[in-house]
Amino acid sequence: MMNRLHATRACALSVLFATTVLAGCASPEPRYYTLAQGPAADATAVTPAVPATEPLWIEVAPVRVPERLNRPQLVVRDTRGGSDAGLKLLDLSRWSSPLPDEMRDALSQRLQASLGAVDTYQQGLADVAPVYRITTEVVRLDADVGQRAGATINWTVRRLPDGKVVSGRTQSDLPAPGEVDAVVAAYREILSGTAGEIAAGVRSLGR
Repeated sequence: MMNRLHATRACALSVLFATTVLAGCASPEPRYYTLAQGPAADATAVTPAVPATEPLWIEVAPVRVPERLNRPQLVVRDTRGGSDAGLKLLDLSRWSSPLPDEMRDALSQRLQASLGAVDTYQQGLADVAPVYRITTEVVRLDADVGQRAGATINWTVRRLPDGKVVSGRTQSDLPAPGEVDAVVAAYREILSGTAGEIAAGVRSLGR
């Protein structure tokens, strides 16, 4: 009887040990990030100062992003290479949707708020003709985790139907001390600045 009790206890301890080992070997879950403004963001960035009685119809086209950046993971500079730094994929830090969608949605959100506009692309309003079509292209989006984050974004606003165009380039580098959260926060700030410049372009065409 005593030998059987010892055997039962030994078996239970073995199962417990195996479960603990498996739990310790489990891969950590990735964390997902978005470039959209959250409820805790600066209210002036997401709420129009004066509500528009008649919405301004815009169309924010999908953002063109270099293929090297179009990954589920955040892509940052690998500073271990010194001056010849390459790129590093952060497997545990991922975008909540494809990067072109993240950037398009973030710009659309900010433009709709600052202009009192409605994005026909986002709303799926196929029967409404937009007054302004906005296209953007990411030339550079990079970061050194714990140090800085930067971007270069080309943008164009085309007024329809006469085709008058205004274009520009937003270049920004911001400090991003801390970890990945600081990098994403810097990217959000850069997109807010880009949206501000685009909004100014829309207003210049409306004069």
